[in-house]
Amino acid sequence: MLPNATSSPVHTFVAIALAALAATLPTLPQWQTTPSATFINQALAFALWPAFLLAVDLRAGLARPAVLLSALAAVLAAAAWSWLGGALPASLGLSAMATLAAAMVVGAGGAGMRSRPDAENLFAAFCWGWVACGVVNIVIALIQVFAPGWTDTLGIATPSHAGRAVGNLRQPNHLSSLLLWHAIAVIALLEMGRLRRGLAALLLALGVFCVVLTASRTGALSVVLLAVWALLDRRRFSRDGLRLVLAAPAMYGASWLAMNRWAQLSKQAFGGAERLAETDISSSRFAIWHNTLDLIAAHPWRGVGFGEFNFAWTLTPFPTRPTAFFDHSHNLVLQLLVELGLPLGGLVLLLLLWALGQAAWRAWRTPGALGTAQRCGVMMVVMIGVHSQLEYPLWYSYFLLPAAWVWGFALQGGPEAEAGVAAEPPRAASLAMVVAALLVVAGAAHAVVDYRRVVVIFSPAADSPSLDDRIVAGQRSVYFAHHADYAALTSNLPQPDEQRAFARATHYLLDTRLMMTWAQDLNRRGLRDPARHLAARLREFGKDDADELFAPCPAVALKARPGRPFQCELPQRVPDWREFAAN
Repeated sequence: MLPNATSSPVHTFVAIALAALAATLPTLPQWQTTPSATFINQALAFALWPAFLLAVDLRAGLARPAVLLSALAAVLAAAAWSWLGGALPASLGLSAMATLAAAMVVGAGGAGMRSRPDAENLFAAFCWGWVACGVVNIVIALIQVFAPGWTDTLGIATPSHAGRAVGNLRQPNHLSSLLLWHAIAVIALLEMGRLRRGLAALLLALGVFCVVLTASRTGALSVVLLAVWALLDRRRFSRDGLRLVLAAPAMYGASWLAMNRWAQLSKQAFGGAERLAETDISSSRFAIWHNTLDLIAAHPWRGVGFGEFNFAWTLTPFPTRPTAFFDHSHNLVLQLLVELGLPLGGLVLLLLLWALGQAAWRAWRTPGALGTAQRCGVMMVVMIGVHSQLEYPLWYSYFLLPAAWVWGFALQGGPEAEAGVAAEPPRAASLAMVVAALLVVAGAAHAVVDYRRVVVIFSPAADSPSLDDRIVAGQRSVYFAHHADYAALTSNLPQPDEQRAFARATHYLLDTRLMMTWAQDLNRRGLRDPARHLAARLREFGKDDADELFAPCPAVALKARPGRPFQCELPQRVPDWREFAAN
């Protein structure tokens, strides 16, 4: 463990190795396990980031970033209320609460490390971890675009679109954010005097080049943001660092032109060119944001409830809705307001902005390499915050936990820190932090065991029990029972408590199969008008796999007539979506 004073080379190596593992390993597994494509990646993050805290000795430093923890605690309380006082299933409520609690632990751990005398070394170790992550993902991106035939041999994910890098996470926006954190880490190490100028320039240029390969519009915006940061903070940058960061947009432009030319000469696909040709620049985001604003207007005070966005949005009439099944509004601000309501959601947003402002103020008044570390930490938070206005990266633990750590780190400062004074934390409080970190690691191990209960439903081994028995076992899962309920409802097997299964599965993600099954069940139970309403909402999505349900409907106006199937009739009234929580 790292001591309270200057770290030895061995301890520094351990810190760098643990940071590299925590940053890199969650991005590597590319095999997708049904029902969750990213469970393995997220479980690794849950295990490794608290392990990083423990490896560098949590007992040696403890601080509480009160404003940030208050924001997370408010969201955690909202999740608990949505479960205990609402209709959110226990599995979804508990998994959300566990995730938020883990973020609070890691955030407090980051703050504690900033209060230590060796804080600069610890942040450098954190940055080396992201440099390692960036290098690995740069290699993956280059292979996916320029040597896609090697992907199977090397255990690399095959991109769904030729000429576009997606990483092993299979999400180009996630890959671009990893690469941008890599870029900020490179800048931090250069400014802290721990990375030579030539190597820093190479690593930054490769990172920006691979952001181009992702064809991520969020990534392009974030590269520009790097230059804006350099302009605003130019007096604190070294000459080499300032030139390098200001050159990032030029690197991006040159890389784009080079790839476009390469595609023309080689007759190969370039994902960026295809993105420019798309007619919907927002990829349906404008439409989902408009729908979200309508929901906020309809439920301004209490919101729709934490975790209930998909349920409320799907069951509310939106004739011009996007045709994809959205489980998130793709905007952090709107998501908090629509689920928590304007009072609580606004409070959480104010706390987050206050915490960001505190971090920035403290970072810019801290001198030397430690101030550089804090400013780069703030930029990491800002970068993922920008991404969060167009996607939802913080719903993934491999972004949430390191963001919490670096935010906690950046929040600490003040005269005591500038003077190099680190108060010894109370022994009981330090022990509580160690126990909390150990609980997060243990929770990750428990989640892996718990997840196996539902994996076997969809991917049985040769000696697995019957599907009925596997589903029953999966329904006892703590965090993933809703997946077992989905399997039960869509497998056409008789269920002893079908209504309980509907009450849980429908609050995760309403898709075509589940909506069809649910509508037919409502109709069988004599709830004909709710069944009509559900069918009408499904019709709005225009999915081909719903054609079977609507095949009996004549090509005439939908009206209630004797003998017509329920799905061929319009509902007689528009029910509130909350009425379906009881059905």
